[in-house]
Amino acid sequence: MSLELLSKATKFDGNEASLRSLLDGLVSADWRQALIARGYGGHVDVGAFSTPLTGGGAGTVIDQDQPEFAVSVASGYTLIPIRVHIAVLPGLQTTDSHEVEITLAADIAAAFAIGSGTMPAETIVNMRSNSAAPAGATAFSAGSVDITNPTLGLELGHVAQFVDVQGTAATVNMYQLTLLYEPKNPPLIVGPACMYGYWGGSIACAGFANIDFLVIPSSLITGLS
Repeated sequence: MSLELLSKATKFDGNEASLRSLLDGLVSADWRQALIARGYGGHVDVGAFSTPLTGGGAGTVIDQDQPEFAVSVASGYTLIPIRVHIAVLPGLQTTDSHEVEITLAADIAAAFAIGSGTMPAETIVNMRSNSAAPAGATAFSAGSVDITNPTLGLELGHVAQFVDVQGTAATVNMYQLTLLYEPKNPPLIVGPACMYGYWGGSIACAGFANIDFLVIPSSLITGLS
């Protein structure tokens, strides 16, 4: 289902003009950009400047209840991921069959729940920089103590590298592993729900993530068929 339907049929602020119209109708925008222009876009950074985040499970395993980041929406809101870029810096590989991987997935039945875990809140920046963070969304990063275990019912992206040593093991290094998730037809993740990012490897690794998404009231899509 395309959100172009929303651009033709949905009222915002009492106006019936096309959602995709910008600059008083001088241009017609892509529906993503049109929603961003109206304050529905959010952005989260994981890892700061030149300081990466070491993966959960001490960086050496992908641990489902210790995610590297989470972007959650409450009931009544829908999350639309539009771009997620994750860059992981693998450690020095020492033997055959070492692995590094990144997973991006969503719990489509429950919002983020900290339980007895530890996972600090992240700041969500509105992609229209003069607006407050879009309503209905929260973000977290650096899970270090088990949160309530999510059910990952929707996998969005997954990449992995596997070491095959052909020389001296101590000289083998994978310099970077990257996942770029930029869907042409993004899913509508209806809240309560949460998107999670993970990275880890046989040798502890660290990484960065930049996450762009839209958050819209679920009432805008519930009547569509």
